Amino acid sequence: MHRALTETSHRPWPLPAGPWIMAQTWHDLLFAHWPIDASQLRPLIPAALDIHTYQGEPWIGVVPFRMSGVRLRATLPLPMLSAFPELNVRTYVTHNGKPGVWFFSLDAANAIAVCVARAWFHLPYFNARMRCDNRDGSIEYSSERIHRGATRANLRMRYCPAGEVFHSQAGTLEHFLTERYCLYAADAKGRVSRGEIQHARWSLQPAQAEFRENSMTNFLECGGAAPLLCRPERPNLPLLHFARRQDVVVWRPRPI
Repeated sequence: MHRALTETSHRPWPLPAGPWIMAQTWHDLLFAHWPIDASQLRPLIPAALDIHTYQGEPWIGVVPFRMSGVRLRATLPLPMLSAFPELNVRTYVTHNGKPGVWFFSLDAANAIAVCVARAWFHLPYFNARMRCDNRDGSIEYSSERIHRGATRANLRMRYCPAGEVFHSQAGTLEHFLTERYCLYAADAKGRVSRGEIQHARWSLQPAQAEFRENSMTNFLECGGAAPLLCRPERPNLPLLHFARRQDVVVWRPRPI
């Protein structure tokens, strides 16, 4: 049994039927979240999906981390192909009451992984030049999108955990933002699919971060990253959480 399957009682619905197809491990992950106006999101998300809100607010997340052990079922991780940094920009959606993640972009420092994920999962992956280094307990992270024909999007920052490990409780904002067990994606014809995922409950820590450059949300009509990063009425933003490790298995996407 894969390590990710040893704890399942926390799931909001049963494990999907059939075998998982891919395994991976996520390391040194930062959740950086900001609330956002639903009118900025609605044109960017298929009509078949509902925007998921917490107390009436949608949220957008910038999530840097690194991956290891990426492999297909019944195979071993391949050197130089199974470990690389990744960077996601995401929001939260539902379909028929089933909450999940919608990705606006996924940047990765692995051209083969980008190609496979675009073809198999219909996810908006982009090639990027990336670094993720642990320096004295802090993560130095940089990403520069180099995908041919893609919109420029860069991230340079430093982050670290800043508190004790905890598990989020159902009904809290932390639980809403992190405990998600499927993702939604659309193909070139707009057909939406759902991909189930499984992992243990997130072991979260409060975090600190210094953003030196963040143009990952410049695709929004609000005029770039500044409205997300500069909210005088919400001085506690972005909301930051750190996770040291998460083992994950993924199922093949199915049409909704």
